[in-house]
Amino acid sequence: MFILLLGAPGAGKGTQGARLAARLGVPKIATGDILRAAVKAGTPLGREAQRYMDAGKLVPDEVILGLITEELAQPAARGGAVFDGFPRTPAQAELVDRTLAARGQRLDHVLLLEVSDDALVARLQRRAAIEHRSDDTPETIRTRLGVYERDTAPLVAHYAAQGSVHRVPAVGSVDEVAAAIARIVGQ
Repeated sequence: MFILLLGAPGAGKGTQGARLAARLGVPKIATGDILRAAVKAGTPLGREAQRYMDAGKLVPDEVILGLITEELAQPAARGGAVFDGFPRTPAQAELVDRTLAARGQRLDHVLLLEVSDDALVARLQRRAAIEHRSDDTPETIRTRLGVYERDTAPLVAHYAAQGSVHRVPAVGSVDEVAAAIARIVGQ
């Protein structure tokens, strides 16, 4: 089963993605994790990504897709994966759709974790205090939410046209949200 988690920063994609992947027995594919691991390992794609990162540029879709394709080629991903952080744009979504289609597969569910902006800001500020993250200030949080709305939220329309979007109110306890997700995916 292939599942994509969508939602603004702080919506719970990382937490719910890890729980869901463990429950389904499939890998959680998070682009940030994959990028860091490839760079650390010094793989060819990791070295290419590092050049962009060192220059302060976004890693191009083709490099990210190459890393995702490598992850999907692993035996653990044969039966599925939980995507967290990719795709982020409609163009990337088309790349994922084509990549999965070439394997005779497709996204089974797109879960949109919905949380109000005020709740997201509060969550991210709590996280900043716990993790001592300097990038979770109220100003940067609002900027990241704006980038999400501009760049990532259009994916909802892309996947809604395919009939695979499920809206998940991502409020309440972690267990309550996980239970709502389990009802949707049937696991």
